Amino acid sequence: MEIEIAKIFVALLVLVNPLGAIPIFISLTPSASQEERQKIAKTTAIAVAIVLSLFAVVGETLLRFLGISIGSFQVGGGILVMLIAIALMNAKPGPTKTTKQEREEAGHKTNIAVVPMAIPLMTGPGTISTVIIYASTSHSWLQVVYLLISGLLVAITCYGALVLASPLSRLLGQTGINIVNRVMGMLLAAVSVEIIVDGVYRLFPQLTR
Repeated sequence: MEIEIAKIFVALLVLVNPLGAIPIFISLTPSASQEERQKIAKTTAIAVAIVLSLFAVVGETLLRFLGISIGSFQVGGGILVMLIAIALMNAKPGPTKTTKQEREEAGHKTNIAVVPMAIPLMTGPGTISTVIIYASTSHSWLQVVYLLISGLLVAITCYGALVLASPLSRLLGQTGINIVNRVMGMLLAAVSVEIIVDGVYRLFPQLTR
């Protein structure tokens, strides 16, 4: 159980990437007090938990409704995750993160917790795709419970990272954050390969492992 939860937790944590969200969080809350930042962080974490839990429960049903095979979704989702991994290893914003225009628009909003912090900065298409893939390939409700627990742990980690945004930013600096992102990108690349390979075998069961 511990190994399964740890594997899913690491994959989702790398995709959500709370450390990568710290600079944006600070830039969007320049005049906010520590208490206000804690409130925003709490709302963001709750939104992240809700999004992850929602797609963990309804993901497979959504694929069946749209008539999309799990194998096809795995290959497509795996490619998307690989693109995110490559962006992380190059210390660049992921292809599914917020754009410059979205960040500028967010600067004029009074509440940034749900949009853009939780969606799409932390739980973008890559994260949602991975949750649906894990949920759709689960062999029992116990594995779905593991996924839900992992999502909750990720949300708690997001809360901690945002509450400690300023000290973490000073401690790591942009260089430190980039180094962590590169390491996380390597882990994410391995996860994406596993997803793609499993999807190919589902699409072409005649292939031998």
